[in-house]
Amino acid sequence: MADETTNARGTAGYLLELGMLKRAKRSGWWIAGVKDPESIAEHSFRVGVIGAVLAMMEGADPAKVALMCLFHDTQETRVGDIPHIGRRYLEAASNEKVTADQVSAAHPAVAAGVQRVVDEYENGDSLEVVVAHDADKLECLVQAVEYREQGYSNVQNWIDTSLASLKTASAQALAEAALNMSSIEWQKTYLR
Repeated sequence: MADETTNARGTAGYLLELGMLKRAKRSGWWIAGVKDPESIAEHSFRVGVIGAVLAMMEGADPAKVALMCLFHDTQETRVGDIPHIGRRYLEAASNEKVTADQVSAAHPAVAAGVQRVVDEYENGDSLEVVVAHDADKLECLVQAVEYREQGYSNVQNWIDTSLASLKTASAQALAEAALNMSSIEWQKTYLR
């Protein structure tokens, strides 16, 4: 019983730590002048949905992709969301090392499972990994389109670099579609 209590406390601690992602902002958007950018959790949610959708379109495993997407930025509770320009000056611990520390007191199955998911996202080359990385970039592009529509004109670099990094045909097609429609165009389907 003592081991289960210890494991439960360690696992619950990890879950509480992840709650920080709901409050932590995606700091790169501040460079573009966005005053109140999305949280890391908001980003990760849409990355997960985009990942599942892209996986369906590409013939990959949607659940596996969504799981990788869900955990892809969890390390930012410890190291923050370092914008790309900031990474030039800092040497942060690898996401695998941060994850290992985060789950060190968790239930052994949780620790092993989370570490496996993060390691695959960071080091794998399967179709699921490619799709998960595309989902992250596509979400950034979509968010930039929304911010541009809100009047933030300094987001074009995020759009350009995200678009250039997309690997799958499905992500490229969705990016092109998103670039050529408004963020509320979806409701036209229901307002006819």
